[in-house]
Amino acid sequence: MIEVRMVTTRREKEFFLTFPWQIYRDDPLWVPPILSGRRKAADPSRGIFFKDGYADFFIARQNGQPVGTICCSHENGGDPAECSLGFFECINDYEVAQAMFECAKTWALDHGLTMLCGTYNLDREDGRGILIEGRDRPPVVLCGHNPPYYGDFFERYGFGKRHDDGLAYACDLNPGDPKIQRLYRLAESVHKRKPFSIRTVNMNDLDNELGRVLVLQNRALEHLEGFVPYSREAIEAMLLPLKDMADPDLILFAEADGQAVGWFPAIQNFNEILIHLNGLRHPWDYVQALRYKNLRPRCLSIKSVAVLPEYWDTGVAILLFAEMTRRAIAKGYQWADISLTGEDNPDTWDLAHHMGAKIYKRYRFYRKDISG
Repeated sequence: MIEVRMVTTRREKEFFLTFPWQIYRDDPLWVPPILSGRRKAADPSRGIFFKDGYADFFIARQNGQPVGTICCSHENGGDPAECSLGFFECINDYEVAQAMFECAKTWALDHGLTMLCGTYNLDREDGRGILIEGRDRPPVVLCGHNPPYYGDFFERYGFGKRHDDGLAYACDLNPGDPKIQRLYRLAESVHKRKPFSIRTVNMNDLDNELGRVLVLQNRALEHLEGFVPYSREAIEAMLLPLKDMADPDLILFAEADGQAVGWFPAIQNFNEILIHLNGLRHPWDYVQALRYKNLRPRCLSIKSVAVLPEYWDTGVAILLFAEMTRRAIAKGYQWADISLTGEDNPDTWDLAHHMGAKIYKRYRFYRKDISG
């Protein structure tokens, strides 16, 4: 017998948050999330999501044994019909997944929602989507990982593809590569023809910089099907936790006549360290962390290429790619990840392939319309 019940106690919430350790116990590619961060994100009194949204958490049990988790949420200001599904974890048993989807359907209809979408773990940028291709290496920072049967479970229940897949590209940073040399030449040509300038982030003016990012992200992505505009709170939730870890030299803005027209942030792939730390779940994991404190990641992860629509055909994205490539190579990075970008994003696809990048992971976002 399978029962799906809402989390109501602190003990149940802790079990909910640590359940992935059971699913991925024998998976060497899984990067355990920092448990304290998960606790904060899922806490209505502290989590940024709950400033403008609501959620409930559920645990599935089979014959009394925990076998799955799911979170149902709704963000005010987003799609008024959407129930977002997150923290989806499940043993390899479709009946368990089906029971959790039925629970989510009931929850959604009870809250006046008519569409199930996922996966999104409250934060739309952290571990979103179901990995359907690319299990030959661990995910990079802010990207997810899951067993291969998750996608099958969603599709068997009747979920369809919500919009274009999210793609992760990998590009070797070899300074002698002819494709990278060609990128540099293209950038030089753009620089001679257009009055653009590239600058790094001003950490002493962070409040205004976040405002610029908010405008750039929303304007650059508003053409995408199903796009929900970022709020100021969402931008802060996405970027401020990375502030102390980010290298300002690798957060670039493009300007025209003194106004920001594009931005291009990259961060070290801290997952190369986190994969060894067990999510800092136990006190002795902090001792383990000391062993890796000086480990330098080999990968630089590029998380956005946001250019105002009126500048898409000007070559400003080429300038940003070329400058980031120069800086990454100078700092000793061996390869770059570009994630996640929509498969229908022509600028990213074109530039990534000019650099010799190849798709190495694909994430799918699912949707199912429901009714009583």
